Amino acid sequence: MIVIRAGILGGAGYTAGELIRLLINHKEAEIVFVNSESNAGNKITDVHEGLYGDTDLVFTSEMPFDKVDVVFFCFGHGKSEQFLKEHAIPSNVKIIDMAQDFRLEREGNDYVYGLPEINKSRIAKAQHVANPGCFATCIQLGLLPAANMNLLHDDISVNAITGSTGAGVKPGATTHFSWRNNNMSIYKPFQHQHVPEICQSLRQTQGTLDAEIDFIPYRGDFARGIFATEVVRTDAPIEDIVAGYKEFYLDAAFTHYVDTAIDMKQVVNTNKALVHCEKYGNKLLITSTIDNLLKGAVGQAVQNMNIMFGIDEMEGLRLKPSAF
Repeated sequence: MIVIRAGILGGAGYTAGELIRLLINHKEAEIVFVNSESNAGNKITDVHEGLYGDTDLVFTSEMPFDKVDVVFFCFGHGKSEQFLKEHAIPSNVKIIDMAQDFRLEREGNDYVYGLPEINKSRIAKAQHVANPGCFATCIQLGLLPAANMNLLHDDISVNAITGSTGAGVKPGATTHFSWRNNNMSIYKPFQHQHVPEICQSLRQTQGTLDAEIDFIPYRGDFARGIFATEVVRTDAPIEDIVAGYKEFYLDAAFTHYVDTAIDMKQVVNTNKALVHCEKYGNKLLITSTIDNLLKGAVGQAVQNMNIMFGIDEMEGLRLKPSAF
């Protein structure tokens, strides 16, 4: 049995807590260290209270990179690149970065964009992987089959709502319970930071992309999950579109086309992504949904780890949705 030795940096946040939960239940992985400068010496369960009875791990300020095979960066955006400028990680240690620092292709960037539905073979050979953003994952999985059918030529209208965990563990005015509860709002309309990586993947799949993504993100009054709608103008018959979607995801481990209308509770607490299409005249309505902390973050990161180490893609990720 392969034992993948893992280290976690930035261990006190929501994503790290979910990552720890997944790895302690992963048959072929073990956690060597969970680094958190502010919590060094404290028990993991002092912060991630949902892990009581599951682990006796303690946060550490140490970073013994020579004792691990892979390290997960659970930093906020912009901190991963800065960390690598200040610290040396052995070249044989694989890196999976959860931030947006390395998602866009550029000269000198050797990070593979970690969306298995289109980059599985590249991920399998990668030393460094940039995990996709949560909104980006949900929206791309809705649009990629359409791109594969060369349907994206007019501007695409996208609306998506996310839970409060998407904003991170640090409290803020828009995550405070009394503000968020029974409330709804938009933020970063038409300029969300995930749009460039969405366009990058659509361009990769379709070959070219002249259309713009008109994306309006919403804050939801729930903790976790993303539900997105994407509207594409096309004269293609719905039967051909559905067949194309099913073919595109035929071998996908976690992404599934569903013939009936989908809802968010079908995926919350899992690494699944569900996609559904309907046609209204020349308007194709696509709905897609994921759990922002799992398929939108650390679930996909563990999926990528599995692929990088050549083990069952689904190991540690067979999770039950909180459907009721």
